[in-house]
Amino acid sequence: MQAPYLERDEEHTLAVRWREAQDQAALHRLTQAHMRLVIAIAARFRNFGLPMGDMIQEGHVGLLEAAARFEPDREVRFSTYATWWIRASIQDYILRNWSIVRGGTSSAQKALFFNLRRLRARLAQSIDQRPRQLVYAEIATAIGVSKADVEVMDSRLSGPDMSLNAPIHEGEGGTQADRQDFLVDNVPLPDETVGEAIDGERRLTWLRSALNVLNERELHIVEQRRLRDDGATLEALGESLGISKERVRQIETRALEKLRDALLRENPDRASFV
Repeated sequence: MQAPYLERDEEHTLAVRWREAQDQAALHRLTQAHMRLVIAIAARFRNFGLPMGDMIQEGHVGLLEAAARFEPDREVRFSTYATWWIRASIQDYILRNWSIVRGGTSSAQKALFFNLRRLRARLAQSIDQRPRQLVYAEIATAIGVSKADVEVMDSRLSGPDMSLNAPIHEGEGGTQADRQDFLVDNVPLPDETVGEAIDGERRLTWLRSALNVLNERELHIVEQRRLRDDGATLEALGESLGISKERVRQIETRALEKLRDALLRENPDRASFV
């Protein structure tokens, strides 16, 4: 904070030395003189609950990026150009570390994240006088996002992240229950998965054995109509076999009856499957 300010001409000379000759001493003087700018910008984001030192470091990264891209011949003060890079670097750090879930992936969402915190004070004051949805609509119009985005972001900013491993209460015997213990898993249990696999193999074996009772045309019709994901139509099978679709239906019905009888003969106790 005690580094001396740079006059316009001196700043321009240092920027030219760094850009044309990669003079490290010139870069050091240029960036050191603007560290107070980094600290001032970082202080604007201190309410996000992240370490001030980390934000200053991230802002310094943005300052170095600005120095690498700065064009002194454009007659613009370095502080004016560097402010954008410093703020962008700090904001990106906040978005990456403020929550476990990444937010602000688009420019509109980023603007919503950083402006909604400022507007939430107005939201809290106005919510008693006006409907919440109306206030959301006004904020959405002001920032340029949808009302649904404002609702989602407001709910996210209303509370901190919660770990699934955080204990909720103690159960019987002094055991603790975590939040993840109450998550519903729709995946079948291991014994159910194994049982389904074994039953599926048995059914497939029975079916393959029963198919031996069909003649060639019956087997072809059953395979095309019943054993494929995209079953053929009666009309298509009739055209390929040179018969009417009604005849195909009759052959199919007879083949299914033969299959049923064969399965019941081999497995009389599996009538429910048949």
